[in-house]
Amino acid sequence: MAKCTKENTSKSASTQKAVKKSSKNTAQIRVMTIDDYEGVYKLWMSIHGFAIRSVDDSREGVEVFLKRNPSTSVVAVEDGKIVGAILCGHDGRRGCLYHVCVHEDYRMRGIGKAMVVFCMKALREEKINKVSLIAFTTNDVGNKFWHQIGWTKREDLNYYDFTLNEKNIIAYNK
Repeated sequence: MAKCTKENTSKSASTQKAVKKSSKNTAQIRVMTIDDYEGVYKLWMSIHGFAIRSVDDSREGVEVFLKRNPSTSVVAVEDGKIVGAILCGHDGRRGCLYHVCVHEDYRMRGIGKAMVVFCMKALREEKINKVSLIAFTTNDVGNKFWHQIGWTKREDLNYYDFTLNEKNIIAYNK
């Protein structure tokens, strides 16, 4: 993942000033900061089937992620609350989107796509050429969204992971 350097933070200053609005989407799209954590966590907890990890998705875990990726994660704010969020980072070679979500009451208005476009622009500024994400096979809404905005589902590989910290358990919203 990208380290927080003077060069990275100067790039993020220009990205942070970017705000996107459209006729359907009246949400403010901006860079996520750790000050957004409570609102983002509340959003995560409101989404049916959403999975979070006890360590990675804690305030401390998200803070570490945002320090490594200061200009690429995003929130959508409308009606005084966070209605969308994406954790976005990279390892210097490939970008990755995590926890892409829009509150159910604010879907189908272009907020998700606007956030993805924001992240892609931020990744391009970091000279990243390819982006990936993981969507649960049972996430019909999410999988339909990715297909509709032109992402390619990979059929040629398997995804593996290995748990290094047994305390980092996963929990699913009901």
